[in-house]
Amino acid sequence: MRVLIVGGGIGGLTTALSLQAVGITDVTVVESVDEILPLGVGINLLPHAVRELTELGLSEELARIAVETADLTYVNRYGATIWSEPRGIAAGYRWPQYSIHRGRFQMMLLKEVQRRLGPETVRTGCRVIGAATVDRRGVVTWTEDGVEVCESADVVIAADGIKSVIRANRFPDEGPPQWNGQILWRAVSRIPPFLTGRSMIMAGDREKKFVAYPLEELGADGLQTVNWIAEMAFENRDAGQQDWNRHVSIDVFAPEFADWAFGWLDIPWVINAADVVYEYPMCDRPPLDAWVDGRVALLGDAAHPTFPIGSNGSSQAIIDARVMAFALATMPIDDALSFYENERLPRTRELQRVNREMGPERVMQLARERAPEGFAKVTDVMSRDELTDIADSYKRVAGFEPATLNERNSWTPGG
Repeated sequence: MRVLIVGGGIGGLTTALSLQAVGITDVTVVESVDEILPLGVGINLLPHAVRELTELGLSEELARIAVETADLTYVNRYGATIWSEPRGIAAGYRWPQYSIHRGRFQMMLLKEVQRRLGPETVRTGCRVIGAATVDRRGVVTWTEDGVEVCESADVVIAADGIKSVIRANRFPDEGPPQWNGQILWRAVSRIPPFLTGRSMIMAGDREKKFVAYPLEELGADGLQTVNWIAEMAFENRDAGQQDWNRHVSIDVFAPEFADWAFGWLDIPWVINAADVVYEYPMCDRPPLDAWVDGRVALLGDAAHPTFPIGSNGSSQAIIDARVMAFALATMPIDDALSFYENERLPRTRELQRVNREMGPERVMQLARERAPEGFAKVTDVMSRDELTDIADSYKRVAGFEPATLNERNSWTPGG
């Protein structure tokens, strides 16, 4: 079986590794950039994704380059705790949760693909034009060094992101990603550790929010590299809706967080410690009714781009990859693609819906609405049962409720 993967990001590279793990080795990944570089900032890998990466034999390398997240805490604009819970092993999972620099993770995956499948597996500088099914074969057309190339495979997997060319070919009237009126400013800073030194925090609410978590262990200088995100909602703003990864001055947003100093974390100090800040619009796309068209299938953000709520984007792409490989290894091709779509589409559709409603971060908005001037105890405004239900229901939707994840069957055939 030959498989062509469009896109050399996290979803595409994990798909290549997953296929190799089940014995499908005639795999080519085509990527538009001329050179894959360790770009981006921080991401989180939740236990359901770490389980899949562990079964791919990547656990030791992950532990070496990532920080094992100890806990997640939501606070209001005044630093008062709304909800806090352990994460990973401490929360009863058999697998940890990690915070990691996206670029380092992608380069780790790339290195493993090249080692396991060969250095020529990933072809860069391939600007895909489109894909179609012809005589029960997936056919991809791209330009490479100014020359048009057309190659076929038994299966084509489009993992080319939220601005997927292959998705746009199939749904030409869909238009660009949909902006929800919120802007994110992302950066890394070297700061003293906060809380446990392995904590992830989210402060604020829908209108104004700040997220921070460490990407490296404590250095000899007593500082950590911390990924942070400042976020604000705008009722009317046209500029920047499709302008991704743009450098901006902190003056654009920092004054809005000038009084967010909590004692255990001084947010103005964190913002000012950044060397460069990148601006992103918060975008997704409407859920699709189908991901598979003949022998061409969408995967990851090309299939189900979702708001960065609940730290689930990369994790869901990793699970897509594992389910796809399992299906192709155990079923006839057309049955496998149907299984993949039926298994993953409904789950991610529900996740997209829930993330549009703030997912587990809804506790922050409820606290803001019920106590805009703050509270002495969160239980004065929200019951423990309500808080627990919001956290647990999101884990069920996203597929990482501890008992269910620990007990479900492996996506490794025969595992």
